[in-house]
Amino acid sequence: MRFPLLVCSLVAWVGLPNLRAQLSERVVEKAGAPKAVIGIVIAMLVLLPETWAAVRAAHANRLQTSMNLALGSALASIGLTIPVVAVTAIAFGIPLVLGLEPKDLVMLAVTFLLSVVTLGTGRTHMMQGAVHLVVFSAFLFLAFVP
Repeated sequence: MRFPLLVCSLVAWVGLPNLRAQLSERVVEKAGAPKAVIGIVIAMLVLLPETWAAVRAAHANRLQTSMNLALGSALASIGLTIPVVAVTAIAFGIPLVLGLEPKDLVMLAVTFLLSVVTLGTGRTHMMQGAVHLVVFSAFLFLAFVP
């Protein structure tokens, strides 16, 4: 009984963002924003529950829990999504293009280095969280203003 419910939940979880993506594409085209905004919107929708829990933990002055929630959910989403997309592309012979421009590669490298520094110490501090927010703000700015 649980397996059919799991499959139904998975189909709904995967299908709903696809429906929202079509609506998002139309809104982004009408607004004249870059197409990268669609991916940002979908990622924000998928990561919203974990983000909300991380923000609540930060407000309760539990910064370590907040960082664990935020980074863990992002790593899990990326760690599951990229391999599934890669395997699907290989299985169906679809060309796989990451679509990263040079500025995006630099932002990715900065994010990786910052994450190594943040996670390498074993403890998080307010300054590390602030730097993460600054890098994220720069990413959003560069996504909207190429």
